[in-house]
Amino acid sequence: MKIEKIKKSGKKYKILLSDGSEIKTYDDVILKYNLLYNKTIDNDLLNKINSDNNYYEIYYKTINYITKRLRSEKEINEYIDKNKVTNKDKEQLIKKLKELNLINDLNFTKAYIADKINLSNEGIDKIKNNLLKHDIASEVIDNELAKIDNDLIKEKLKKLIIKKTKNAKYTGYKLKYKVINELINLGYDKTDISEIYDSLNLDNNYDLKQEYDKLYKKLSIKYQGQELKRKIRNKLYNKGFSIEEINSIIEDY
Repeated sequence: MKIEKIKKSGKKYKILLSDGSEIKTYDDVILKYNLLYNKTIDNDLLNKINSDNNYYEIYYKTINYITKRLRSEKEINEYIDKNKVTNKDKEQLIKKLKELNLINDLNFTKAYIADKINLSNEGIDKIKNNLLKHDIASEVIDNELAKIDNDLIKEKLKKLIIKKTKNAKYTGYKLKYKVINELINLGYDKTDISEIYDSLNLDNNYDLKQEYDKLYKKLSIKYQGQELKRKIRNKLYNKGFSIEEINSIIEDY
């Protein structure tokens, strides 16, 4: 079979053969086998072209996968495996991508940390744990995390605490316990959370007397005496006020 015509077809090239058949391939393959007009293609060459087409198909799919966002080597390996390539092609593909610096776990780690610090609420511990899931070496992660300004993390933590306590349903120890647990799950240090929480004096923003008056007005319609005190005490406790605070205001009023 001879090549009658070669024309561009999207990202590929269409080779029209003398027997009326056609081959779709890549410019890499055309250059590799010097596929020019009037060149004869035998079965052996055709098999090689088809084999290389399979390789370049996954090669360009993988590049497209990477260009959407940086990927770890683990992610890329898993992506290639899903496309069922031969071990030989996979090794060649990984080698090529590393030569092009498209597989680089250090660059991935730097970009991942920057994104999470600037675009998410995640703390250091959660960022590290997620990077470990990408099979990034622990020392690489620690080296990059150590470059982060601790004041930046504390300022971010401060804003999160203020946000989570604003218009909160609870107050006192109950609110603090809830906020601390949520922020620990986001990857922040418990000591840092407690210190910043306490420094904000958030409990001062909540008026115990106001809450007591509201409950007294509502519950005194139905209850009196010790029963009224018990109801008010339970309601205030559930809102997070301490027993000492509750007993004090009940005795005062």
